[in-house]
Amino acid sequence: MTAQAVIVTDKVFSIRGGIHPDECKTLSNTTPITEVPLPSVLVLPLAMHLGSPADPVVTVGSTVRKGDVLATAVGGISAAVHAPTSGRVCAIEDRVLAHESGLSAPCIVLEADGEDDWRERHGLPNWRDVPVDELIQRLRDCGVVGQGGAGFPTDVKYRNKHKPITTLLINAAECEPYITADDRLMRERADEILLGADIAKHLLGASTIRLGIEDNKPQALIALREAAGRLGLDIRISVVPTKYPSGGERQLIQLVAGQEVPRGGLPSDLGYVCQNVGTLASIYRAIVFDEPVISRITTVTGDAIDAPGNYEVRIGTPIETVLNQAGVHLKKADRVIMGGPMMGFALPDITAPLVKTTNCLLVPTRKELPRPMPDNPCIRCGLCEQACPVNLLPQQLFWASKHRDLDAAELHSINDCIECGACAYVCPSRIPLVQYYRYAKGELRNEKEEHIKAERARARFEARQARLEKERLEKEARRKARAKAAAEARAAKADTSDGQPDAQDDAIKAAMARANAKKASVSQPATELSREDLEKALELAATKVKKANERLIVAEQESPDMVPALRKALAKLEEKHRSAQAALESAAHGTSNTAEAKKESDS
Repeated sequence: MTAQAVIVTDKVFSIRGGIHPDECKTLSNTTPITEVPLPSVLVLPLAMHLGSPADPVVTVGSTVRKGDVLATAVGGISAAVHAPTSGRVCAIEDRVLAHESGLSAPCIVLEADGEDDWRERHGLPNWRDVPVDELIQRLRDCGVVGQGGAGFPTDVKYRNKHKPITTLLINAAECEPYITADDRLMRERADEILLGADIAKHLLGASTIRLGIEDNKPQALIALREAAGRLGLDIRISVVPTKYPSGGERQLIQLVAGQEVPRGGLPSDLGYVCQNVGTLASIYRAIVFDEPVISRITTVTGDAIDAPGNYEVRIGTPIETVLNQAGVHLKKADRVIMGGPMMGFALPDITAPLVKTTNCLLVPTRKELPRPMPDNPCIRCGLCEQACPVNLLPQQLFWASKHRDLDAAELHSINDCIECGACAYVCPSRIPLVQYYRYAKGELRNEKEEHIKAERARARFEARQARLEKERLEKEARRKARAKAAAEARAAKADTSDGQPDAQDDAIKAAMARANAKKASVSQPATELSREDLEKALELAATKVKKANERLIVAEQESPDMVPALRKALAKLEEKHRSAQAALESAAHGTSNTAEAKKESDS
């Protein structure tokens, strides 16, 4: 692009609520980004994004190159996992994750070979000539996810455009204290960010690029202005006041546009799509150079760190390795927090791997960030309501969550809570409000999932009943049709035969005679059977009783519900066995009497 850039500074609006915690950003934003040396072993979770875990396409022992796909995206919302370096897959097993619960989940363990050898790449420098769907698929294939929040797969934002998108909003606010990863990225790689924004604008079909940045990042703003001028990129800039949580997607849109995202709606309802600066840089690298997301910029800061700063870290690097690179003093550290002090969480295990959403590792001392004090009863001061940027009633949500009144929590729009922690920050009673809200949200999700499962089961049952009823009616219709056809055939036959029997009648009579004869032979009294036939019948009855006993023993261990029916069947077989035995004894006795009578007659 060679055209003269048009850079406009727009009016800024305001948001309700919010707080002004100590920024503490100068600890880490004064030094350039430093690369962490490649570790010997990388642990890559299959789920480091929102949505379904990725599906492994490698096996233990596989040799891979840097950038190779290790696991592919599954379903509509998912993200692929790639090899951050070349090496050998030495395990696919559960490993501890960077999660406040300390849970374990499936991971691919990669042993680095030290070569750091890239796979063959197919960049798209002329991406404007490539179909949009192909570019969006490239984002999915490269595992690009949002790097400013929960890790939402980026390609989904570009596929699900329910309404026309007019504006791409670059989120450069980075409002949470301590975190400066985006600040340093903007200062050092502004061109990559804006080139990624140009690609994103093309994918969305948007007409405008807007930038929202806090006024505490003057150097980053200068770097972006200069980059826009070099690239000839038109951009509208809104310098918003430093206030937490101005970096929230909905809050930033309200600040730069003066419009509020509808409750339960999305930014796309207003024609906006919001992207973090780190995500835009990843979009640029993925499209132009075919580079998947295998590393990210992470702030490592806190008073227990010797060299706080921003580090470029390979995905899957143990967090302990990153901290050691920054000179951590774990004896001085009170805890290790992943994320910032407002929305982050304490890590129970620092051997867990760094993932795509790890934007900060905060290692404070106890003096720097004291442990929360025991909470006290709510005094109904209303400070939480004044601080809430989403215009909720935190006090009512607290009572509903504490007493598990989920209907009341939902009535007060608990799902609109962004869990920013502003309410807990100002609470004089030190009530951990966000924890209560998270609990209630989890319970609501569980209830909805159970309801969905029940509805699916009901639908399956009703579908089965309808199918069985349909089959019954079809069977009845076929039976009536056969009966009608048979009646018509008999009537036609009676009209044509004039009372004369034919060969078919003779065949029917012969068959009936054979059936009667067989029935008579079956019902023949035992006394008329030979001794040899009775012995065979007794042996057969004994065999059936033995097999029935064996089935009963197996059923008592494996299928208790079958035991009553098997016992009933066994009783009938034992009765038949006794009858056969009695018949044989009776026949033997009769034979003996006959022999004695003949002997007496001969004498």
